[in-house]
Amino acid sequence: MKILAILFWISLFLIFYSYLGYGLLLWALIRIKRVFRGKTNPQNPEQWPTVTLLVAAFNEEEDIQTKIFNSLTLHYPEDRIKYLFVTDGSSDRTPEIVARFPQIQHLHRPERQGKLAAVERAMQLVDTDMVVFTDANTILNPDAITNMLRHFTNPQVGAVAGEKRVISKEEDAAAGAGEGFYWRYEGTLKRWDAELHTVVGAAGELFAIRTELYEEVPRDTIIEDFFLTLRIAQKGYRVMYEPGACAEELPSANSGEELKRKIRIAAGGIQSIVRLKPLLNPFRYGWLSFQYVSHRVLRWSLAPMALLVVLVTNMALALEGSFFYQLLLAGQLLFYASALLGYVLESRRLRLKAFFIPYYFFMMNYAVYAGFWRYLHGSQSAVWERAKRQAA
Repeated sequence: MKILAILFWISLFLIFYSYLGYGLLLWALIRIKRVFRGKTNPQNPEQWPTVTLLVAAFNEEEDIQTKIFNSLTLHYPEDRIKYLFVTDGSSDRTPEIVARFPQIQHLHRPERQGKLAAVERAMQLVDTDMVVFTDANTILNPDAITNMLRHFTNPQVGAVAGEKRVISKEEDAAAGAGEGFYWRYEGTLKRWDAELHTVVGAAGELFAIRTELYEEVPRDTIIEDFFLTLRIAQKGYRVMYEPGACAEELPSANSGEELKRKIRIAAGGIQSIVRLKPLLNPFRYGWLSFQYVSHRVLRWSLAPMALLVVLVTNMALALEGSFFYQLLLAGQLLFYASALLGYVLESRRLRLKAFFIPYYFFMMNYAVYAGFWRYLHGSQSAVWERAKRQAA
């Protein structure tokens, strides 16, 4: 029983630290840092760098025209920005729509080789100082590019992550409510990560890099945006976070679509841990290793496993008659019952958001098990099948 109790408390600590404790520790560390260094804000450069806005679009005929109008009206000096859209493999009207706009440099091939191949082909034509990557189904705020690119006045900055915002409505199902809450929390952690040292991986909806730091990513990479920006951090550059650069998108159409997306990300996370294993060495990478393990690695490995260990060991300890462990077990069972109720309510189209957060948390951790299985069997394709989004 002593061994079970030790396993229980270690696992419980891992869960707490992975999802809440790291955030609390970050909050404390950056306040200590401000005492000694203060808080600095990036300043506008004397001359704005040249930039290419790069969009890789696959069968986005419903959203691509809105994306184009949004891109062309962003606030940035007209003589310093270029627009490059690549629509390789699209079989709908996406290439035709993009071709109507002479301001946009358009690349298209009928064969589909995946997003990575399309981006690499486009990057061969980029001759600007910076590149901003953004998805075709997201809308940027007018000052997104200027807010991101001012960070590059610091030569130590190699990339800047924008803020992903999920447009969550009151009537949204579990997928929308849970996804919206998750990204608000992630945005807070990324802001604190950047202030302490660096963001550990950007989301593909919106991020910018120095063009000279771009490197080809292995074609079978599942989450290429995360891998690319973390490689930049591995080279010694900082990845900053800009909450004033927002990429808005609608939530997944339902939990099935969101689960599909989460499993893909989890499989890509395991793949990244294997390929970036040198980053696990804190003696070489210091703060980067600490942030990488705390914010990413634990969530994609030990934390989901710890949830299962906590449940099983708690059951065994409760059977010994300890009221304390029985109370903890009752709390766990109540949490999983709430998650199950969230699933039932969504399937019946009932909107009680109090149960959607436990359901989303459970789904997120289940996705890690499913993603790990796919990674081991090589069954997760790197060719992205985008999740269906709710109608506007």
